[in-house]
Amino acid sequence: MSLYSDYAGRYPELLKCLGNARKFGRFAHAFLVCSPDADIRRDFSLILAQIAGCPEALKSGVPDTDCPYCRKIADQSYSEMHTLSPVGKMYQIKVGDRINPEPNTLRHFISAFHLTSTSVFSRKIGLIFEADRMNSEAQNALLKTLEEPPPETTLILSTGNPASLLPTTISRCQQIPLPGNSCKYRFDGAGEVFRALEDLCFGQGGLVAAEAAAAALVRVANGLAAAAEKQVALEFADQLRAASTAEDPAFLKRLEARVADASSGAYMQERGIFLSAVLAFCQQVFLLSRGVAFSLLANPEVFPSGEPERAVSEEFGNAVLREAEELMTTLRFNVPEELAIRTFAVNIGTERRS
Repeated sequence: MSLYSDYAGRYPELLKCLGNARKFGRFAHAFLVCSPDADIRRDFSLILAQIAGCPEALKSGVPDTDCPYCRKIADQSYSEMHTLSPVGKMYQIKVGDRINPEPNTLRHFISAFHLTSTSVFSRKIGLIFEADRMNSEAQNALLKTLEEPPPETTLILSTGNPASLLPTTISRCQQIPLPGNSCKYRFDGAGEVFRALEDLCFGQGGLVAAEAAAAALVRVANGLAAAAEKQVALEFADQLRAASTAEDPAFLKRLEARVADASSGAYMQERGIFLSAVLAFCQQVFLLSRGVAFSLLANPEVFPSGEPERAVSEEFGNAVLREAEELMTTLRFNVPEELAIRTFAVNIGTERRS
C-alpha cells in the first residue's frame, strides 16, 4: 500500500479537498502540518509534496504514487526536495549568516530555492520539520519566502507545538490539523524503558527493584547519543565517502562539522522522545488511578504486560505523576541525568512500600 492510499483511508475528505484544490489551481504554496505524532507529520508532509508536483495530481487531484517523481518523494531522494531540521545541543533551527549562510540554517535553506533546477521535474519542495524550534529571528526571516515563494515552489512546515510559532508565520500557511491523543515511541531501547517502568510501578516493589529499574533507564538514556550518531552517520555516509576522496580538505572539514551538528540535534530529539515516553507512562498510571478504563488510555501499548492486575490507588497515582513531573523539571537544569533518574525511581519505589 502506498503512503497516499494509507492516509486516504484515514483522512478521505481532507485529501479529497486538497486534490480538488490542486486540480483546479487553488493549491496553497505554503502549508503548516500540525500533529502530536512525528510520524504522521513526516508522512503527511511527503503526501503534500506528492500532490504538489505529481503530473497526474495536476489532472485528477490524486498523485500517481508510482511515477518517478512520487517514488523519489516517498524515499526522500528527490534532488529538488530540501529539508531543514533542528540541530546542535540547543536543538534549534538557526537563522544563519546573511551573506554566507552555513548549512543547516534557515537562510541556507531559502537560498536553495533560488538556484536553477537540475531535475526534469519543475517543482521544488521545502520541508521544515519541528518548525516550532525556529526562534523569532528565524521565523521573521522566513516570512517573505512564505508569502512570495519562488515560482514552482511548495513550502511545508510541520510541528507538534503550533502555539510556539508566531501568528505571522501561521497566517501565511494553510493549516492542516491532524489531531490525536497518542504518540509512537520508537527510540532505541523503548521496550526496555517500558518494561522497567512497568516493573517499577507494578512489580514486586522494594528498593532493589527500584534500583534495577533505574539502572535500565540510565542504560537506555546513556545509549541515546551513540544511537543518534549512528543514525546520522548512515544518512551522511555517501556524502562523507565522496568528500573523503575529493581533493578539498576544507569541504570535508565543513561536512564533518555539519555531521557533528546534526548528530547533536538527533540526540536532543531522541532524548526528548525518551523523556516524553517516561512522562506518558506515568500520566497513564495516574489516569488508571482515577478510574479511567484501560481500553480508553491514549497509549495502552506502553504497558508490555497489558492491563495491570491490581487497581492503582489515587495516592500512588498522584505520587507517580508528581515524580515524573519533578524529573522533567529537574532535567531542564544542569543536573546529572543519572542522579535525577535514580532519584525518580527510588522515590517511586519508596511510595510502593508506604
